[in-house]
Amino acid sequence: MDWIWIISGGLLLAGGVLGCVLPVIPGPPLGFFGLLLLQLTSFRPFEARQLFLWAGLAALVTFLDYVVPVWGTRKFGGSKLGAWGSMAGLLLGLLVPPWGIIAGPFLGAVTGELLDGKAWQAALRAGFGSFIGFLAGTVMKLAVSVYFCYLFIAALV
Repeated sequence: MDWIWIISGGLLLAGGVLGCVLPVIPGPPLGFFGLLLLQLTSFRPFEARQLFLWAGLAALVTFLDYVVPVWGTRKFGGSKLGAWGSMAGLLLGLLVPPWGIIAGPFLGAVTGELLDGKAWQAALRAGFGSFIGFLAGTVMKLAVSVYFCYLFIAALV
């Protein structure tokens, strides 16, 4: 029976890593559930406090993935309307994965800045900040998911 849990957990971890680059799949939470499945085996490699910590880490990174593009917009000189546009673009982009999720925050930030009366150059700079935020969120998710894979493999070896 242990092999079923191990294989299922490994598949969830692989899906978690894949979910870091395919925005329709929640990468870190999926990877965390892979770790939980390993806990169902007879050798139970993790302590409860570790699992709570990793659950919090997966939740935090998933939350930050939605916040960091807005932060990037503001960091690159975007206005409040540009930040709202970035968030709206992200939410609308969820309807057209994967390109909508990549381009949505950028286009939303640019549109928000233009509606705020900013020049094209300033609007594009805010949109670029949103794109940088998207990339940072992706790197964070990927780092956590790869870390979960490491924990899984280390527990098996």
